[in-house]
Amino acid sequence: MQTKHTYFATAPRGMESILMRELKALGGSNVKQAWSGASFSGNLKIVYQVCLWSRIANRILLPLSSFRAANPDELYQGIQQIEWDEHLDCKGTLAVDLQSSRSAITHTHYGALKVKDAVVDQFRDKYGVRPDVQLECPDIRINVYLFKDQATVSLDLSGESLHRRGYRKEGILAPLKENLAAAILIKAGWPKMARAGGALIDPMCGSGTLAIEAALMAADFAPGMLREHFGFLKWKQHHPPIWEELIAEAEDRENSGIVKLPPIFGYDTNPLAIKGALANLERSGLTGFVHFERREMIDCQPPADLKKKGLLVVNPPYGERIGKIRELRPLYASLGKQMQRYFQGWDAAVFTGNTELGKSIGLRASKIYTLYNGTLRCSLLKFKIS
Repeated sequence: MQTKHTYFATAPRGMESILMRELKALGGSNVKQAWSGASFSGNLKIVYQVCLWSRIANRILLPLSSFRAANPDELYQGIQQIEWDEHLDCKGTLAVDLQSSRSAITHTHYGALKVKDAVVDQFRDKYGVRPDVQLECPDIRINVYLFKDQATVSLDLSGESLHRRGYRKEGILAPLKENLAAAILIKAGWPKMARAGGALIDPMCGSGTLAIEAALMAADFAPGMLREHFGFLKWKQHHPPIWEELIAEAEDRENSGIVKLPPIFGYDTNPLAIKGALANLERSGLTGFVHFERREMIDCQPPADLKKKGLLVVNPPYGERIGKIRELRPLYASLGKQMQRYFQGWDAAVFTGNTELGKSIGLRASKIYTLYNGTLRCSLLKFKIS
């Protein structure tokens, strides 16, 4: 139960350094940065804690084996060397995800079928029965990564990407993924601002992801609490008492954290966006603690009774999927004017995939960070408004 293993947490490009700090804060040891992720060591309690509390990771993988697989037969034989009955019941279910880069096996679906065949054949030979394939919520999810004909085989303990918190069902106009929103907020300095009681305003909130992620952080809500499934829950080496202890602890933290929640507001001109944001807010369990309202950009300003300054954070359209760049320049210029007129003394963070549009704000950024929205390189512009 207390045996330590080495795990690998995947994350979108640009978030590796944030992920490393998070893994260390969650108790991981020997944390080492890698391409699109980081490795860490820990016992079951640590890995459960990472699955429950990570705001940045996509998947948490437990490496089982690494071997040469320059052809399908070598892949099959390497998979057969793993004792799968240590992880899965013979009547259980499994799914296989396979990725290939710079390897002879390029047909990932065929490669995944060879992995599946190797696993089920091992069970059939040992027990006379075989597990079934189940793509949704299987008992175990096997992850295979082929790089330069070297296969790394892991169990996916997250089950599906951890960015899927469970509160967001409706996306309005190309929403941010939840872990990207969390990375934006961390880079923007929101955790420190929230602890000091500062407010947050998103004047183009869309489906509310930035505002809801900000509230989850400030209220000390575990981002995984709303998820219905994790990849380890039916794993043969799962230890329910440890997991139940962490869930109880997270519930206690929620109860004490919610009373410290600072003012958080989300505005948008699109009534459908506000409707989606309110539905997402209800699913998050934060109804009444975040204020969403339909409001034009020129009307976006802090409430008159707001006692403390705060953070303005926004993800405006940047011409990749919404609108054309030339047509968006006035929007960015208007945002800059609103910031200067109503948000004196505030911090601001603007996330954009177009640096030329960012210049239309008319303010000099104090810091610029690079993050990726999918494959698109984006900039997070930080401002001290004075």
